[in-house]
Amino acid sequence: MIMTELIEKKKNGERLTREEIDAIIDGYCKNGIPDYQMSALLMAICFRGMTEEETFHLTESMLNSGKTLDLSSISGIKCDKHSTGGVGDKTSLALCPLVASLGVKVAKMSGRGLGFTGGTLDKLESIPGMRVNLSPSEFFETVKKVGMAIVGQSAELVPADKKLYALRDVTSTVDSIPLIASSIMSKKLASGSDCILLDVKYGKGAFMPTKEKAEELAKEMVRIGTHFGKDTRAEITSMEQPLGLAIGNILEVQEAIDTLHGKGPKDFVDLLLESGTTMLLQAKLYEDAKKARKAIEANLENGKAFHVFMEFVKAQGGDVSYIENPEKFPKAIYAFPIKSLKSGYVKSIDAMDLGLISMELGAGREKKEDVIDPTAGIVLEKKVGDVVNKGDLLMTLYTERANKRDLVSRALGDFEFSDAETSPLPVIEESIRMEGDAFIIEKD
Repeated sequence: MIMTELIEKKKNGERLTREEIDAIIDGYCKNGIPDYQMSALLMAICFRGMTEEETFHLTESMLNSGKTLDLSSISGIKCDKHSTGGVGDKTSLALCPLVASLGVKVAKMSGRGLGFTGGTLDKLESIPGMRVNLSPSEFFETVKKVGMAIVGQSAELVPADKKLYALRDVTSTVDSIPLIASSIMSKKLASGSDCILLDVKYGKGAFMPTKEKAEELAKEMVRIGTHFGKDTRAEITSMEQPLGLAIGNILEVQEAIDTLHGKGPKDFVDLLLESGTTMLLQAKLYEDAKKARKAIEANLENGKAFHVFMEFVKAQGGDVSYIENPEKFPKAIYAFPIKSLKSGYVKSIDAMDLGLISMELGAGREKKEDVIDPTAGIVLEKKVGDVVNKGDLLMTLYTERANKRDLVSRALGDFEFSDAETSPLPVIEESIRMEGDAFIIEKD
C-alpha cells in the first residue's frame, strides 16, 4: 500500500479499511513508515475523524502490535479501573483495596505523572521499598494472594501506542477522540481484565475541558470495550476543583490511608462509594446496587479495606511501618501557609493552576526525565461551598525548594470568593453503560 494514497484518502474524509489500518500500524512499528507521513495521517484523522468501525480496527491493530496478558489463571472476574487523570486523583490507592476487600480481583497497570496530573506509580513509589515493576508471575501471584496488584505498564504491551503517542505529543494531534479512545482502550484490553471502569474527568484540572467532550470520549471508549466483549462502563466526574484535599505524592498516600480508616474528605469518599458499587456490580458479586453500596461503606469503616492495602504494600516490597504510622513519612523542609485575605464563600478553585504550582514545588514532572520530590505538594483546608473568614487557613504549600515562596500569592489567586452562599460541587455527574446498541446514561 502507498502511504501517500492513504493520507489522501483520509484527508478527503474517506473510510480506511481494516487491511489498510493494519498495514499502517505494522509499517509504522517496523519503521517502514516515516514520522512525517504518520504525522500527516494523524492530522487528517484529527480534522476528518474516524467511523466506529475504523476506531475498532485501529484499537485492534494497536492491541495486536505486542503481547497481551492472559489472566485466566486468576480465579474470579477481574476488573480494571482507569482515570483520564486529574489534580489530587489518588483514587486507585483507596478504591482498589476497597473493592478487593469484597472479592473483586484487580489486576491494574498504571502510568506516571506528567504536567499538572499526578501518576499512581509515583505515589506508590513514595512508600519506601515499594516495587511497581513486577515480573508477570509476581504480578499474577500478588493478585491471587492479595486480591490486587498495581504495576507499571509493560513495554511489551501495545508498543504501537507508545510510539504513536510520542508523535502525537509533538505534532498537536493529541486531542482527537478516536485517537485518545483507541490509545486508552488498546492498553486496557491488552491488560486482560474482564470488565473495565473508566473515570472520565472534565474541567480546569482535567484533560477534557468540558462535560460534553468528556461524555463524547466516554461513549467512544464504552463502545470500544463493549465491542470487544468487555463489561465497560464510564463515570463522568468533575475536576473543577482538586479531588480531596491533598495534592502531591506522600501527601496523597497519607490521605488515602486516612480515607481507608474512614476519615477521608467527603468528595473523595463519595467517589469511592459510587465507583466501588459499580465495580461490585460489574464483578457480579452483587446484583443490587443498594446492597453493594452498603458493603462498600462497611469495609471502608471496619478496617478490612485498610488491611488489604497493607497486604498489597507488603506483597510489593513496601515498608508497611509507614502505612501503620504515616507520621514516619518524611516531611518537606519548607511549609508556606496561605491565609485568606477576605471573608465569604469559596466560589471556585483553579485546579489546573494548583496542579501546575504543585509541579513547580517538585511534586510533578514538566519533562519525563524530571525527578520528583515525594514530599512536595499542597494540602487544602477549604473547598468550593465552604465558608471562609478573613485570616482562615486556605492551604499550605510544601517543598524542598526555598525559592518557591513567590508561589504563595499566585496560589492565593486560585481561590475565588462570593458573598452569596455557594453549593458544593458534585463529583460524579453521570454514569454511562451500554445495553444492546443503546447508551444508558444515569444522572447523579
